[in-house]
Amino acid sequence: MDLLVVGGGPAGLATALHAARAGLEATVWEQRAGTIDKACGEGLMPGAVAGLTALGVHPPGYDLRGIRYVAGAHRADAGFRAGPGRGVRRTVLHAALHEAVLAAGVRVEQRAVRRVEQDEDGVVVDGTRARHLVAADGLHSPIRRALGLHRPRRAHRRHGLRRHYVLTPWSDHVEVHWARDAEAYVTPVSDDLVGVAVLTTDRGPYDDHLAAFPELQERLAGAGTATPARGAGPLRQDASARTAGRVLLVGDAAGYVDALTGEGIALALAQASAAVRAVGNGDLAAYEREWRRLTRRYRWLTHALLGATRVPPLRAALVPAAQRLPWLFSAAVDALARPPGT
Repeated sequence: MDLLVVGGGPAGLATALHAARAGLEATVWEQRAGTIDKACGEGLMPGAVAGLTALGVHPPGYDLRGIRYVAGAHRADAGFRAGPGRGVRRTVLHAALHEAVLAAGVRVEQRAVRRVEQDEDGVVVDGTRARHLVAADGLHSPIRRALGLHRPRRAHRRHGLRRHYVLTPWSDHVEVHWARDAEAYVTPVSDDLVGVAVLTTDRGPYDDHLAAFPELQERLAGAGTATPARGAGPLRQDASARTAGRVLLVGDAAGYVDALTGEGIALALAQASAAVRAVGNGDLAAYEREWRRLTRRYRWLTHALLGATRVPPLRAALVPAAQRLPWLFSAAVDALARPPGT
């Protein structure tokens, strides 16, 4: 086959869809059965909605008009200029992409990967030969580690936890509530369901983290929980390169800074397209250059924001500053909302 994709999440499925559109024979291997859930914010930025639309994928959800920062009495709002984003349950997004992949004639097999070998003509994965391999096997990518591309990090390890509440959304914005040591991301995903994700460096139960947000906790009081708390992390993952021989890393497997700016799906979709172009053109080195270009804005802005918010006085001043300088906050949100690389 032309392309074996390991990982059946959004990044892997999008890669397979792009491959099918390019006339490449592709197969997806995913070791987990059924619809795959993940602890994530579930807010698709307008760039992600545009990327899915280009693939003919239209997952139902809740239209999002912008971002709101909240810290005590301080509020800062910025609308999306490029059209709405969309709050979408991760399981709904996965099901829509999976259905599109099957409709495109791509095989999806429940298989785990144990051994990857390469030669001049291709890649052999557990005895199956392909011309190229895309590793889209997630944040803690075993293939990234097996190829020696993983760069360990121990400082500032942030984790995420998410739970859903049966509740009518009170806003058409993603609300980011700021506390001293954590942020809570409130994302409507349907007319009667709201997801609340917490990002923090502290370890502990979900309810303990939620207690740091008394206003949000009051909003959620009395609402039924639709899902148990689900966690992910550490979020920061580094790779020394995005290619090794005939293997390409796509999505979180290629490296991840933080979920702070909400660009994960948009970046995964853009990387999937770039990886397939590189395979089709026989120029894998081009993928490394394109990956850097596509992720540059995300990496710079996320690093800058994380660095600033590690300093307590700067963290406390962030939302008041955004409130005083709405043009600057709107410009930052607009930059994050655009498709990667534009």
